Amino acid sequence: MQRLRVYQSLWGMEQRIPGREEPPPELHFARIAAAGYHGVCLDPAVHEIAASLALAPLFERYGLECMVNAFPHTVEELRPLLAMARELKATQVNVIGGVMPLRAADAVPVIRAWLEMARAHDFPVLLETHRNGTLNDLYFTIEVLGHMPELRLCADLSHFVVDREFHLPIPAQQAGYINAVLERSDSFQGRVSSNEQVQIAIDFPQHRPWTEQFRQWWGQGMRAWRQRSAADATLRFLVELGPPPYAITDAHGHELSDRWAEGLTIRRWAEEIWEAAGA
Repeated sequence: MQRLRVYQSLWGMEQRIPGREEPPPELHFARIAAAGYHGVCLDPAVHEIAASLALAPLFERYGLECMVNAFPHTVEELRPLLAMARELKATQVNVIGGVMPLRAADAVPVIRAWLEMARAHDFPVLLETHRNGTLNDLYFTIEVLGHMPELRLCADLSHFVVDREFHLPIPAQQAGYINAVLERSDSFQGRVSSNEQVQIAIDFPQHRPWTEQFRQWWGQGMRAWRQRSAADATLRFLVELGPPPYAITDAHGHELSDRWAEGLTIRRWAEEIWEAAGA
């Protein structure tokens, strides 16, 4: 039977409240486990490998799976990040590459080198759609996909919506490009953006058209995934609502909404969409 596993971002647990210390990671793991998430996602660059490995006992203690968003800034930097993910028994690695050629054709050998490194590991390695990364731009990504039929993605569509300043309803050409991304995506990330802000409060009434659009995209992506995937395959969905400055703040640096509660809502949406996609 196909399964959905929902993860919470450890970066997304940061509060960044002015004048207040951050809670230790163990409190975050305990809260994530108590809320019923299946796992925790880490976001290391190479210089953060040791700190990430130090969290291994917390994954064991709280029975949580590990996902990794890896940030290699050279081709070779992915190798130690993949080794770290293996030590943490990661179920999936998403690559947000810091190698950013100007031309899609020049990105192909970079990505192929990363995919070759991934062959040594038994977890899926996906390229994430992300601003200021290898797949920075929607049109660039479409061009890369044309060169690389073997490439599979982790889709964080919030970046493309801001990058291309989409308007609702989504124009047919851009909708077609998003469809192409969804068809090649084997994992999805839970954040809602508008065409001007990368992360918006999902309960504000003025944002409802965007929450509806993202839910429609997630449903479309999940239906496509279920149709093409094996009967025992697992789809992983990451709730990733970032702290300030991703989260919008008031004049005192305090967030305008309850990000933890919003994450639980997005998880519920993902579970409902998943069930509907299998009907």
